[in-house]
Amino acid sequence: MLEQLVQLDTDLFLYLNNLGTNTWDAFWMFYTTKFYWIPLYAVLLFLIYKMPNPKIFILTVVLIVLMISFTDQVTNVFKKILVMRLRPCHDPLLEGLVRLVKPNCGGQFGYFSGHASNSMAVAVFTGFMLRYRFKYLLYILIAWSIGMGYSRIYIGVHYPLDVLSGWIFGGLSGYMFYRLDKYFQNRFRMR
Repeated sequence: MLEQLVQLDTDLFLYLNNLGTNTWDAFWMFYTTKFYWIPLYAVLLFLIYKMPNPKIFILTVVLIVLMISFTDQVTNVFKKILVMRLRPCHDPLLEGLVRLVKPNCGGQFGYFSGHASNSMAVAVFTGFMLRYRFKYLLYILIAWSIGMGYSRIYIGVHYPLDVLSGWIFGGLSGYMFYRLDKYFQNRFRMR
């Protein structure tokens, strides 16, 4: 059963990865690069800053930093200690079949995607945080995270299951930290 799932994941990866064209390579490389999303993060922080109490904003920023650290470190534990599944661009069985868009492949192991988990955690946390002021923001941010996950398949560094697992873990982490933020906000307001 596990072997069939891995084979299906590999087949789906090869199909999606090989849909890429030189025309779209620059777009997906731009999309997958975290640095270019700093303006989005700044806007989201500004929208959170517009909350009524600046002290609560500081608490929220601390929780966001903890959330990103948490998702990033758990991702690394899965990649380097628990699962150790080779990235498709490092898999000798796929040599010559992977369309690698990046100049290098990255770390040896890829399960699960840190880009997918971090982006989905940010999407869920921020989307829930601001949902009363921006009705559709959660859906827009989830779509952005889906694009981030797809970019990892497109450029050749993650299997679809790496990305799906990252989205699930990131979504759960984002919601957990959102609930933790609400808990601390309620405790802080009662004082």
